[in-house]
Amino acid sequence: MKILIAIGFILIIGSLGSAFVFLMKDKGKTNRTVYALAMRVGFSIAMFVLLLVSYKLGWIQPTGIH
Repeated sequence: MKILIAIGFILIIGSLGSAFVFLMKDKGKTNRTVYALAMRVGFSIAMFVLLLVSYKLGWIQPTGIH
């Protein structure tokens, strides 16, 4: 489970980085930045849903803060 979460975070950060590169290269002439940011939002939502489902199925447990 930890590997899936790590991969999800890498995808989110990678998508954000590619959006920045597209923004600097294209200077607003294409929609590649918008698509990259939309992918980032999609990855974030998928990560949130994965965490909720994992908790409900008992794959992950809360540790609590002391």
